[in-house]
Amino acid sequence: MHKSILSLLFFAMLLACSQQTTMQRPRRFFSDQSFWNQPIPADAEIDPRSPQWIEMLKQEPTGEYFGINCRRFTIPVYEVDENTPLVRVAYHYLTPEEKQTWVTVADRDRFGHGPDFNPVPIPAEAVPDSASDMHCAVVDWQRKLAWDMWGLRRLADGSWESNTGMVYRLDGDGVFDGFQLGYVDGESVHFHGPSRAAGVPAIAGLIMYDEVMAGEIRHKLSCATRYAAYKEFVYPASWTDGFVDGGIPEGAVIQLDPQLDLTPFGLTPEETVVARALQRYGMVVVDVAGGQPIYAEGLYGHPGKSWEGKLREWDGGINAIPYDHYRVLKIKNPQNRGDERSRRNRRYWED
Repeated sequence: MHKSILSLLFFAMLLACSQQTTMQRPRRFFSDQSFWNQPIPADAEIDPRSPQWIEMLKQEPTGEYFGINCRRFTIPVYEVDENTPLVRVAYHYLTPEEKQTWVTVADRDRFGHGPDFNPVPIPAEAVPDSASDMHCAVVDWQRKLAWDMWGLRRLADGSWESNTGMVYRLDGDGVFDGFQLGYVDGESVHFHGPSRAAGVPAIAGLIMYDEVMAGEIRHKLSCATRYAAYKEFVYPASWTDGFVDGGIPEGAVIQLDPQLDLTPFGLTPEETVVARALQRYGMVVVDVAGGQPIYAEGLYGHPGKSWEGKLREWDGGINAIPYDHYRVLKIKNPQNRGDERSRRNRRYWED
């Protein structure tokens, strides 16, 4: 009897510790069944074109490997609740110069917002990305909703406008339906609501500060590349702005060799957390960029948080790991549609 009581107490303590660990884990976006939250199986297939794509990455004109955007050209995220003021975010109408750059197929006067986007809870401390993309996202864990925007700006009269806008479930699959949103072959996804050129939620794959500080990332990361394929994408992407014939399809998963010894690279503890996520979950190509960035949460408007001394962008850390240690997983059911704008303006990314 005495042993039985002790056993029960022991298992109760284990259960309590397990529950406490679970409660302390930062929440991750989307359902546990979401593609974004699935680790890569040990027997995952590598695409036959993977060696070709890795050689392509080695042509990067800056000579840099994958780095981390955490200060500019990334996504700040703000938590909101029922007390956060609701605002109507206006459309951004294209200037004649913007039309020359963006309009390729239909006669468009403005970018687009997705269904039921407005109104949007925007906290007073919200600061869009400081770079030209001006991304911003807000999440409401009580209602399990997220809003994300590209080109968000506050106007002189205090009102807000954004190029794009989407609202979606935090407990959903984190995947958009391009047919439902009405994408048109040849034009940008931004005319239909999504902020990411691959037609995925802007928060999907973000390296979040709280999870890094907790010591574990439990989802795939997001990245961009200079070498995204022209009109070829794969799930979870629903579109592409790639311009390279035979390039890496947006939506592809790139994995850091899970057997790689990380000790020679001099990573900080926080960079080691990122590297382990790259080994276990990989990263999804979500955009075109002038290089190969991985995206971390932008900490604008969060004075108590900083990546300083934790994550390096392009001067060591993850950026010290050569491309030879990565591989692209098997591409399945590629789709051959997408944006032609980047093809027309490819010089911007090639310079």
